[in-house]
Amino acid sequence: MTRLQLTGMCKSFGATRALDGVSLDVAPGEVLALVGENGAGKSTLMNILSGGLAPDAGEMLFEGRPYHPRSPQDARARGITHIHQELSLCPHLTVAENILLGAEPARFGWLDRAAMNRRASEVLSAFGHGEQASRLVAELPLAARQIVEVSRALAQDASLVLLDEPTSSLPRRDVERLFAAIRRLRDSGISVIYISHILEEVREIAGRYAVLRDGVRVAAGDLAGASDAQIISAMVGRPVRQFYPSRPAPARGEPLLRVRGLRVPPSVREATLELRRGEILGIAGVMGAGRTEMVRALFGLAQAAGGEVALGPRGEEVAAGKLTPGAALSRGAGYLSEDRQGEGLAEGLSVADNITLSNLAACSRAGWVRRARQLQQARWHIERLRIKAPSAEAPVASLSGGNQQKVALARLLHQGAEILLLDEPTRGVDVGSKAQIYEAIADLAASGKAVLLVSSYLPELFGMCDRLAVMSRGRLSPARPIAEWTPESAMQAAIGAGAAEAQA
Repeated sequence: MTRLQLTGMCKSFGATRALDGVSLDVAPGEVLALVGENGAGKSTLMNILSGGLAPDAGEMLFEGRPYHPRSPQDARARGITHIHQELSLCPHLTVAENILLGAEPARFGWLDRAAMNRRASEVLSAFGHGEQASRLVAELPLAARQIVEVSRALAQDASLVLLDEPTSSLPRRDVERLFAAIRRLRDSGISVIYISHILEEVREIAGRYAVLRDGVRVAAGDLAGASDAQIISAMVGRPVRQFYPSRPAPARGEPLLRVRGLRVPPSVREATLELRRGEILGIAGVMGAGRTEMVRALFGLAQAAGGEVALGPRGEEVAAGKLTPGAALSRGAGYLSEDRQGEGLAEGLSVADNITLSNLAACSRAGWVRRARQLQQARWHIERLRIKAPSAEAPVASLSGGNQQKVALARLLHQGAEILLLDEPTRGVDVGSKAQIYEAIADLAASGKAVLLVSSYLPELFGMCDRLAVMSRGRLSPARPIAEWTPESAMQAAIGAGAAEAQA
């Protein structure tokens, strides 16, 4: 029996063919992994299934009957719920109100808030967050908001759940809870289509896979019978021989960033580091350990309570609490936020505007932006980072997540930053785009830039970094050459193991 069957699905946006004859099927109680590069058509297909878009051609059967949802509400009423990659929560409402939005329990025509909080707490308890039902979403960190988004779908009693990069902002313990919840859904007969760029996760949760490339399904089968190399080759259309760029040992350049005794209560208790020209220094640690707060304080976005920071080759130490984003920019620092949608981009502006935003002087004369020069400079970065966009004047919101991330990185390149503070630079980015971003980061280090790379993905840190430090419970370990670390010792340090254990 097949729960969902798609045949010959097509969708175009102007001259862009997003889907070109895609066919796939999902059985009851099955987890199907849908993989592919950003822009391959995955999100377009999910938006059609969830009623957000109408296909140009093709046939959809759901529960054996023709399926043509008129709206997302119609799709939910039919039993299909969609968790988008970019969060779509109402920050001014409580967690419970977000989870049950549109399906609020009522009594005698009045909202039954007690019943709503109970139902939300039941769903949240699967992730160990049952006590947060009455909190405002605006008060929650990014990882906790991701859990609210997932919980909203699980509360809908759906028969088909569409998960688009659901673990992109979750710490490992919550990933494990999410997978346990997905397995419970699967075992109860609910079907799941799971989109992820992390093949380790795909193998952990799914039985079959389908690969989209340029709007076409190019491969499918059982995950047990396919190697990672085969899947990646299908995704990018070529063999991937070297995922991380080979880099010579960096010359010991002059220090461009010096940090001493940084404190950002309550997250960062003590952080001391030195970042030199031409090197990539990795910062590992579990989510909530204080990594993001540390990087934000180095750019003046978080209020430090103590410590000194020196930016630039001849930068004098200043009190960390007095550092502002303007001062950090003027001293050669550039910051890439982990929250692409909320902070990383101005979604109402074009690709060119976003790329040039932090250095408009480079394309201006007498205080006026010269549009032709701005577009020329933006196109150079678009070509360099291989950004897939209809044009430099296209709205940045129309791009896929991976290409939006490349635009955010392009802004730092156009800014001419000497010190790059990168917080999760490849979160939610497909395999092919990751390789391109890694190449760009390696080129920047080779050209003499200093790169601070914060990541939750240990293979990324071990593949890219010259030295590594680990943040654990608000304290940053001394940085050591990457050869002196192993993934096991880094994880031991991250979860609070003693220094002797970590070096064992």
